[in-house]
Amino acid sequence: MSLDLATPVTSAAPRARSRASARAPSAPRRWLGRNRAPLVALAVFLGLFLLVDALSPGPLAYFDVSFQISGATPLALAAMGQTLVVLSGGFDLSAGAVISLVNAVLARSMDPAATEASVLVWTLAGIGIGMMVGAVNGFFVAVVRLQPIVVTLSTMFIVQGVTLLVMDQPGGFISPALGSFYMGDAVEGLVPMALVLLGLAALFWTWLRKTGFGVALYAVGSDPASAMATGIRLTLVRFATYVLAGGFYGLSGVFVSAQTGSGDPLVGNSLLLSMFAAVVIGGTRLGGGKGGLVGTIFGALVLMVVVNILLVLNVSAYFATIAEGGVLLAAVLIGSLSRDSVLSDQLRRLGGAIAARRAGTHVSQRPAGDRRLAFVTGAATPARSVAPSFLQRHGRELRFALPAYVCLVLVLIATQFVLGNTLANWGFWNALLVLSTFLVILALGQGAVILTGGLDLSVPWTIGLSGILLAGLVQGSDAALLYALPAVFAVAALIGLLNGLGVVALGLSPIVVTLAANGILQGLALLYSGGTPAGFASPALRWLMTGKIAGITPVLVLLALFVVGGTLLLGRTAFGRRVYAIGNSMEAARLAGVRTGRVVIGVYVLSALCAALVGILLTGFSGQASLGMGDDYLLPSIAIVVVGGALITGGRGHFLGMVGGALLLTALQTLLAGTTLPYAFRAILFGGVVLAAVIALREKRN
Repeated sequence: MSLDLATPVTSAAPRARSRASARAPSAPRRWLGRNRAPLVALAVFLGLFLLVDALSPGPLAYFDVSFQISGATPLALAAMGQTLVVLSGGFDLSAGAVISLVNAVLARSMDPAATEASVLVWTLAGIGIGMMVGAVNGFFVAVVRLQPIVVTLSTMFIVQGVTLLVMDQPGGFISPALGSFYMGDAVEGLVPMALVLLGLAALFWTWLRKTGFGVALYAVGSDPASAMATGIRLTLVRFATYVLAGGFYGLSGVFVSAQTGSGDPLVGNSLLLSMFAAVVIGGTRLGGGKGGLVGTIFGALVLMVVVNILLVLNVSAYFATIAEGGVLLAAVLIGSLSRDSVLSDQLRRLGGAIAARRAGTHVSQRPAGDRRLAFVTGAATPARSVAPSFLQRHGRELRFALPAYVCLVLVLIATQFVLGNTLANWGFWNALLVLSTFLVILALGQGAVILTGGLDLSVPWTIGLSGILLAGLVQGSDAALLYALPAVFAVAALIGLLNGLGVVALGLSPIVVTLAANGILQGLALLYSGGTPAGFASPALRWLMTGKIAGITPVLVLLALFVVGGTLLLGRTAFGRRVYAIGNSMEAARLAGVRTGRVVIGVYVLSALCAALVGILLTGFSGQASLGMGDDYLLPSIAIVVVGGALITGGRGHFLGMVGGALLLTALQTLLAGTTLPYAFRAILFGGVVLAAVIALREKRN
């Protein structure tokens, strides 16, 4: 009996092991599965490279290949640093500013007669500058535990201000030794130095990902709570990640300096959109935990080849940012396609809604009627409740909104001491309110987006495109305003609608969607204007912004109406209540019956309309539109919301507090304009104010 029982067990074990081994993938298949994303990026690069070869008038020579690799290297190095941050679950918007700072420092400080022996010293100096900025980012993100978006956005403007202090305009001189080293060949006629540099970076990553830090990096990006539970020191990992990323940005700045041979305080700004595109094309998942730096290198090469294809086809360079934005959105969308993606969930819900309507069981098809429960009333008269006082009802809002007004009073007093007769001068108050109008309008749109937990980075070129469209349509005619204004607002509504659909229907990150949209809008504005905006504001629009009625600029009437309307919209309407509900908890709002998708789309449409109105008013204020007229309003549009007491992650804030933030920042700007401090201090001050406000007004942890 025992022999019969033992025999099947003995014979079944090998069969079970054979079935398990048959199910387990082989080592090559496992390797292909882990490296599928970079291999796909490599295949796309090779395919596009062959297309360039086919489109070129002659066969590509070694110089052509070397030139393309060298051209992609700064982007690849910067995107590798960005990949580290994304793997940890964050974003870094300061990368381009760090590249500009390193370039400016080298152009200002490097000895033109330096030899190749000093190349290593200056390379280490550039890497060190980047790591110092990364340490600042890492401190506020990892130690102080602030949101990476608001931290890196603030440091971006602070670093830009510091860069302008180092070099306020293009110039300087980079030693030819740096250029001959990095732009030359490691093996004459066979291997460019840029390829060697990328290879060394790839080898560094291959080693790093196998270390304890590399394993911890993936764990933190995948699930921070589980990583902490296993003993991983989240603070140290995140801090080190930003420091390493800064080193990559610094190395990219060194290579840019070798390429250009001179300094430019804005040279890195154009790389931000391309960085995220390269990261996503390389297979790194936004949100963290999946991807790698090798794929990012191929992603950067893909973008470089796309630009070259446009050049070969003689397509206008204005399409470059449109192509980069489109590639970013396409790559993110393709990378997010799965059964569990938001898009798949939306399609399933839509199918379910259609099936329910056909069956007549949809909630909207139920018979109308009062289905509320009836309450039994007893004989006893309930005690009359005491209405809460004003402070009890609004104490929390006042706690976070009042600091902006207190600081405003202090700044006004300082202005009186520094500039003299201001507080008793109506001209000062009139100018202050007129200049505040732009930020107050942006506060409503950007504030509504932030209250839902999002962020709109497409504000700058929504402003720019709206102003350029209006000036081009009006051409100084008041009559043309009748069709120009509706046309501009219709375009803005379409921009907001597409942003909202990208966030809601496709489930993409608001940062990615609006950043890509900003690049696309920039390209559209350049194409429409041909690089030189034409036309000018009509007399009526000029009068609205610069005229006088009893000493009052007419736009102040519009400002008063806007403040009243914005306060009522966010504080007294169902739309406003739903905005706050979504910011506190999207899932809870959905379960409560809020149509969250419609509300989120609505706030992005509102933000675009507010940005368009600012573009229109700016055109009237200056008399004409200009390229980049909205660039100075990105950080202030976020700063006034944060300084006004709103929580950057959503759910907390009041429009009147944001108005106070707009007045405060405008008063600060006015005070700085009246001093001898350089213009660069404004960017430094704005970035510092945002960081200070986020720290001071953040929710206390239990």
